[in-house]
Amino acid sequence: MGRPTPGEPELISVIDVRYYRHEDLAVIRRTLLDVHAQIPEYPPDDPFSRRFPWFVDHWGGHPDFTCVIGYEGDEATGFAYGAPLTAGREWWRGHLDPAPERSRTYAVSELMVRPEWRKTGLADRLHHALLADVEQDIAVLLVDVTHPKVQAKYESWDYGKVGERQPFAASPVFAVMIKPLPSRHSR
Repeated sequence: MGRPTPGEPELISVIDVRYYRHEDLAVIRRTLLDVHAQIPEYPPDDPFSRRFPWFVDHWGGHPDFTCVIGYEGDEATGFAYGAPLTAGREWWRGHLDPAPERSRTYAVSELMVRPEWRKTGLADRLHHALLADVEQDIAVLLVDVTHPKVQAKYESWDYGKVGERQPFAASPVFAVMIKPLPSRHSR
């Protein structure tokens, strides 16, 4: 079927979403880096671009890391990944007092869609697929505060901003956003 073009109906049905775990990182690492390299918001000289391989290894090194990658045939169209946070050490807690009673947290670390696949519903599908089987009570993510359209997209998925944080000195300031997950995830 091919890539979507402006004015063309949604082609999301051609995308095969594949699931991966920590033990698959060696197989998918190059794909994640290649998709990231095609994201125009992160040129090669951008500090985040230079650190991205470290982020992939950091998150992928978590034993409960999960990742979904969308493919059209053998071509990766986008991905989302994350992992549960350690109970009691969740970085969103400083922004909510009191914290929700059920607060096991899954951190959505990255969601990237290649430019030619944007506005097709792929981001929605990857996000939903990533969270479909997590057992945590809350999803959390960070959004650069200079990207209000991205923040609005997450708000449309029922995330709410609870504060702002700068995780390390050279990082941007991020909106801390959380989303309660359906109770079927709670055990």
